[in-house]
Amino acid sequence: MDVRVAGHQVDTGESLREHAQRRVADITQKYFSRSVGANVTFGRGPNNDFTCDIVAPVANGVVLKASHNAREPDLAFNGAADRIEKQLRRYTNRLKEHKVDESAQDVVDNAAYTILSPAPEEAQAADAPAIVAETRVDIPEASVSDAVMLMDLRNTSALLFKNSATGDFNMVYRREDGNIGWVEPRSN
Repeated sequence: MDVRVAGHQVDTGESLREHAQRRVADITQKYFSRSVGANVTFGRGPNNDFTCDIVAPVANGVVLKASHNAREPDLAFNGAADRIEKQLRRYTNRLKEHKVDESAQDVVDNAAYTILSPAPEEAQAADAPAIVAETRVDIPEASVSDAVMLMDLRNTSALLFKNSATGDFNMVYRREDGNIGWVEPRSN
């Protein structure tokens, strides 16, 4: 497994680098041996504390991310590594316990959304919000419960997916109240 350790305005000593590489490799071997690599980045926080960010792509577009702040770099790393371990443990448990729920595949009649046509270019306001980032991603084919799991593992607020039960494109998203919303196109 390829574990890259870097420091932004922080000197990562050899012992910290070896500890990070060994711990991330041990975690991924324990829970998910198919992981190919991880990036561990140390930096300085706003209160002169240390931050550690870990990004570990595991499979099929699933990317685990964790961050932690602490007074010492090894404590920051251990906090972030604990979070990655918890995410991997949950992910592997969900994969082991995965059962197809027949009731979850029923279509809700009042679940629909409307795609509005874009406004003509001359009618758009000059102060329209700027597009910060565009990313090309693969759209996974999954059940609704698997899509919710992927959304949680990718640390995103929404996920577009192809519903394996219907073949239609659906979306799950985290609502402001903390619940999960599911958008499914209306059948004509």
